[in-house]
Amino acid sequence: MPQLFVVPTPVGNLEDITLRAIRILKEVDIILAEDTRVTAKLLKHFEIATPMLAHHQFNEHKSVSHLVCRMELGETMALVTDAGTPGISDPGFLLIRACVASGVEVSCLPGATAFVPALVSSALPCDRFHFEGFLPHKKGRQSRIEKLAQLDHTIVFYESPFRLVKTLAQLAEVFGNAHRACVCREISKIYEESRRGTLEELVVWYTENPPKGEIVLVVEGMGSAGKEKN
Repeated sequence: MPQLFVVPTPVGNLEDITLRAIRILKEVDIILAEDTRVTAKLLKHFEIATPMLAHHQFNEHKSVSHLVCRMELGETMALVTDAGTPGISDPGFLLIRACVASGVEVSCLPGATAFVPALVSSALPCDRFHFEGFLPHKKGRQSRIEKLAQLDHTIVFYESPFRLVKTLAQLAEVFGNAHRACVCREISKIYEESRRGTLEELVVWYTENPPKGEIVLVVEGMGSAGKEKN
């Protein structure tokens, strides 16, 4: 049966991979990897010899039809990214949509993703939340932040360490300096850190202590802030 498995991979500690994920990666015909060099390290660690093909944002538009045709002919494939769950701020959506449209079964395994542990450990309300991912770098950035400031529930961002201070400062201008947030850095890695405080406090801290590594930024919603004040 033609099938695509969407396989989450560890965002840090290699022990976070599931036993099922390891089995699937060993059993499929091909592994589609965002960066074959990164995935090769994972496969070597778990003694997985399955061949790989590169599948990333620069070639996915051209390769999707060919890959679907191969699966329709009987091949099974596993889609992985460098870390986390494919499709969450990573390549994956185009291939998954094409498979579904062509009748190729898609099975997404549960597993690692960076924003869930960041959200839970932030100590901000997590019963309802909005996942924003990366903000636009330039065009539409300010207007997007202003729209997000209208949300009542917690907001989750992905951010580069090089833009973190700029983003915190822009959020502070719109949400207010006293608005609460949490910066989660290097989740599931040796130097994992969660720093909580107001947007103003976090701007000061990370200006004096430039961050490194992968970052998830969690910001309280305007509704949560209002309830706290009342």
